[in-house]
This record gives sequence, C-alpha cells and structure tokens, in this order.
Amino acid sequence: MSMKMTVKFSSLPLMMVLVGSVFTSVAQKEPSKAKFIDPANMDITTKPGDDFEKYAGGTWLRNNPVPAKETRWGSFTILRDFNVKAVREILSEAVADKNAAPGSVKRRVGDFYAAGMDSMAIEKLGFTPALPDYQRAGSVKTPDEVIDEIIYQRSNGVGGPLFGFFVGQDRKHPQTMVVQLSQGGTSMPDRDYYLKGDARSKKIQAAHANYITTLFTLAGESTETAQKRAETIFALEKKLAAAQMSRVEMRDPYKTYNKFSIKDFSQRTPGFDWSNILVKLQAKGQDSILVNSPRFFTLADSLLRAVPMSDWQAYLQWNVLRSAAPYLSKPFVDANFAFNQTMSGQKVQTPRWQRMSSLTDNTIGELLGQLYVAKHFKPEAKARMDEMIKNLVKAYEIRIKKLDWMSDVTKQKALDKLKAFTPKIGYPEKWKNYDGLEINSQTFYLNLRNAGKWAYQDMVSQLGKPVDKKRFGMTPPTVNAYYNPVNNEIVFPAGILQYPFFHADADDAFNYGGIGAVIGHEISHGFDDSGSQYDKDGTLRNWWTPEDLAKFKERAKKLQEQFDAYTVLDSVHVNGKLTLGENIGDLGGLNAAYEAFKMTPQGKSNKKIDGFTPDQRFFLAWAQVWRANTLPDTQAQLIVTDSHSPGEYRTVGAPVNMDAWYEAFNVKPGHKLYKKPEDRIKIW
Repeated sequence: MSMKMTVKFSSLPLMMVLVGSVFTSVAQKEPSKAKFIDPANMDITTKPGDDFEKYAGGTWLRNNPVPAKETRWGSFTILRDFNVKAVREILSEAVADKNAAPGSVKRRVGDFYAAGMDSMAIEKLGFTPALPDYQRAGSVKTPDEVIDEIIYQRSNGVGGPLFGFFVGQDRKHPQTMVVQLSQGGTSMPDRDYYLKGDARSKKIQAAHANYITTLFTLAGESTETAQKRAETIFALEKKLAAAQMSRVEMRDPYKTYNKFSIKDFSQRTPGFDWSNILVKLQAKGQDSILVNSPRFFTLADSLLRAVPMSDWQAYLQWNVLRSAAPYLSKPFVDANFAFNQTMSGQKVQTPRWQRMSSLTDNTIGELLGQLYVAKHFKPEAKARMDEMIKNLVKAYEIRIKKLDWMSDVTKQKALDKLKAFTPKIGYPEKWKNYDGLEINSQTFYLNLRNAGKWAYQDMVSQLGKPVDKKRFGMTPPTVNAYYNPVNNEIVFPAGILQYPFFHADADDAFNYGGIGAVIGHEISHGFDDSGSQYDKDGTLRNWWTPEDLAKFKERAKKLQEQFDAYTVLDSVHVNGKLTLGENIGDLGGLNAAYEAFKMTPQGKSNKKIDGFTPDQRFFLAWAQVWRANTLPDTQAQLIVTDSHSPGEYRTVGAPVNMDAWYEAFNVKPGHKLYKKPEDRIKIW
C-alpha cells in the first residue's frame, strides 16, 4: 500500500490500540432511549449459544452490505462515515469564511483543505511537483550519496526508504527520549507478500509489479525501462523482507530492545557512519541508539555495497513515486487505487472530499481537532467517562485481589501498576499549533511537504528534553483508544465517546457493555503478554515471580489456541500469537466491565428493557460494537497485518469464557459455542 507523505511522529510503535485502523467520528443519528439495543437488528430465530454474532446482529448484517467505497462496514466505519461528513462541514465552513484572520486555526485548516480540493490545479501540474525529488533520487552515484538521499527524503517530508527512524522513549529508561531505528524498506504491507508463493500472494505481487511499472511510465520512462525497474525493486525489497522479523516476533519488547553505542553499531554496519548520519538527521549529541532488528541492518549494510547504483537509483525513485502518487494528478491516484483495490477488494475509489477530510485530520489534526471539539465534544461525556474509568479501575482491583492463580507478592505489584494508570480523555491539555508550518490554499503538494518537514522537526526536537506526557498519540476525532506502556496511560479521544459505544442517556448495561469494555480493554493491555512486561513506572522490567509468570503464560497459551482454531476464509485461520495481546485485552476488559456494571443499580436488578435483562443488554451492547461486514480480500490482508482478531470472533471470543454469558442466554451443553466450565479461560 502507498505510504502517506506525512507521518505523525509519536510513540506509535508502543501503542496497544482498540482497532488496527484509525477511524475518525462524530455522533451519528442517535437512537431513542428504548432502542440503544434495537431488537429489529437481531435474528432471534438463531440460538445465542449457537451463533451469538448472528443472534445479536444477524438482521443488521444482512441489511448492511459493504458499500462500494468501503472495505468494511460496521460500528467503527459507520462512525467514521458520519464523522467525515461532519468534518467536511467544518472544513467547508472554514474555506467559506473569508473573514478568518490569516494564521488563525480556521484559516489554516481551511487553506489546507481548499488546496487539496483544487483538483483542476492538481491535474494541471501533473507530475511536476514531484519531479525535482524524482530527478535528485535518480542521480545518486555512491553508497554515501544513497545514504544522503535517504536522509533527505526522511527529513523533508518525502518518505522513509530502507529503514525506520524515530525519536521515542527508552523502554528501560522511559524518562529519556532516544534515537531508535527499525527495520523497513519494503512497500507491500508485510514481509509475507514477498516470501510466500500461494495464489493470493502471487496475485498481489503481480499487481505490485504493475503498480511500479505504471508509476515509472507516468514519470516518463519507457515501458521496457519501467518493467525492468519493477523487477529490480521487487528483488531488492524481497531481500529486505527476508531479513525482517515477523509481526509476531516484533511483539516481543525484549527481542526488539537492542541498545548499542554509536561506535559499536557503526562497526557492526561499516557502510553506515552513524555518528555522521545522526548529525545529518539533526539528532546530535547521542552516545547510543536503540535498534529493533540488528540482523536487518547487517543485511542492509551488505546491500549498500553490493547492489549496483542503478538499482539504488530505481529504488529511491520508487520511494518518491509511491509516496507522492496519492497526491498527484488523476493517473497517479488511479494507479495507487488499483493496487490498493487488489489488496482490499474495494469496489470504487473513496470520494475526493472524503480523502481530503481524512488527510487534513492526519496531517494537522490538532488544528482541526480544536474546531471539532468546540462543536462536537460534550463536557458531560467527559464527566461520565471519568466516573466509569474510576469504576473500572475499582473493578479491576477487586478482580486482581480475587485471582486464585497469582501469589500475593505479584498481586501487590499488579495493584501498584493499576493505581499508577494515567487516564487521558477527549483531547490534549495543550494543543499543538504547528508554529512555523506554512500552509497555502494554492499549493497542495507543497503543503504536504511542509507538513512532513514540520512533523520531522517536531519529532527530533524532543531529544534532550523531558518527556512530554501530555501529548496525545491520536487526534481528537479518532474513533479508537490506546494504552501506552512507557507512560502507563490509557487514552480515549473524543471521537469514541458516543453511540454505539457510549451515550449519556443510555442505561448502564449499554454503556458498560460498550465504552466500559473499551476502558477495560485498554487497562488490560497493561497486563497482556506484552504490556505486562512493563512496571508501574513504564519501565521494561520484570515484576513477576517465576511461578506466577509461568501460570500467566499457560493461561495465555490456551487463549492463543482458542483463536488459532477460528477459521476466517477457507483454510485461513486467525493468528492466535499475533492477536494474543488484543484477545487478552478483550477478555480482561469485558470481565472488568461486567464486574463494574454489577455495582450499579441496574446491574443489581433484573428489570427488562425491550424484553432483555440487564445482563443480556450488557452482552448485546458488546456484540453491537463488533458487528461488521468485511470484504474477503480485506479480511485476508488483515489476517496477515492486523494484531486484532476479526470482529466476528471478538464478538464471541471473550463471552464464551464468561459464566455470566452462559447464564444470561441459557447456553447449555449441545450449543455450538458451549465450553465446559473447566475449559473457560480466566486470566484477569
């Protein structure tokens, strides 16, 4: 898939998020109070113990196929769809307001969007905006010039060829910001697409080759030259892919923590003079560096010297092309969509206004966020969230104290960590105002380049400064949430605090089964297979006794095996190892949410609403969050690239391990989802 030209630099590599893709949202049409759980969406002819997803939302799933411009259609995407329309309204108002002062938030946001919507100007320019970068990348003649070009592209908003570079917290010293290097260099979403030879992989490889050929042809090369470059680029990227760690390996925070002195790492990779490179990357004064995959950099170093310069020229020009393609004239945009279409199965291209609305949020999200919050974030939502978070923490404390498999000494460490959690709700206390970022309503491509430069400068400027724990890793309109282990924080952007996750007028069963489980999910990330390796201060440091850790891993392995058994497409199964952290998050989160719900008056009662008991409404709210239709090609891609299980299995994966679900829906032996009490997995 094409990389975005602009990158939001943050602690993203460490985030544990609720969903893999980031969505933005605003409140959709709200249901009447009695219909927060609408029986009309259900299929009550299905037994909940046989197919809980179908029972809870079968009618809705039948009546809501994936729209042509989408790859998935469910609660998250519906919220995003409503949001982009609301964001479009905000942006259109900003463009129309001729009285907005130059340099004001409204004017800058309006100018950025207006430039992106000026398709006539973009079509007229064609390839011209990216031509200087393309020509420069094609002129490298030595390995040192290859490195200089990589540095230029990375620090000037073009892209990030060969490897990843970012500034983030040192996991073993989280109060310090350090330079970090990560494996990279490939342009398909995962190493498997290069290394596997099954029919789907071959189809994607062919589409990738066609994409490369098309872009080089559009840039002015002959078809023969473009095809040769496609072969060259695939061969080089395949070598890089073979040296990469798998996504499962990358989830291990110790395996990916490799600290070197600058001198030692330069000796390990002699083609890279890291002292000099870091100065050029504007990361001066560093004595050490964190590397997630040393083996990858050893391979990259050998290629730097062995690969012909003509191949490096093609590779670096390809990076310019693929980074720029979504933002150039229609032939480039269409070529980009054609490749993405092969990956996802999406029927038609997303409308330009929607792409530009999302791009504005992705690029200057805390400017747009100020306008969004003023119009769409309700103070009562934050107050209710504050209350619910306190209740979820209390519920988690009760559950930890009751654990029968954990010793008192480890329990105390877990409780210390729980009490140290920092919640952040809605939007940052201090807005990022992008001082110095130049935005002009006439220069779309230049705006993106300027934004990329600004984001890079913002990132490297954090070196040598105290860690800013007030920053948000997501923009306010985002429908998602995350846990950041090095800050031991749970973060809920404004966008997720609405129906179908939350509503101020909804009953507690609905809110605890929705946003309550989301809160519990993020808390549970602090205690999943990865997050549990960080202590209360955010330090990557063991706080478990060996016996308790072994018991935890034994229980986690059972959950892994449960999800390994779920079939997605034909013989394709969920990857239980890759999704383990998220599945622990769901299991712990839903249990804690249920515990907290039972503390409320409704949780203690048995009063029905629309024929459903409070407990039934709690689990139906959970199922409603995850109901979605997904295109098969997208599903196949997500199994490879996403650390989250498909929604259909998130719907049932946690409930089938909870006694309360069996009691709520009278699930008995003989039902397809039934698990014996002794087989139900209990972790937190």
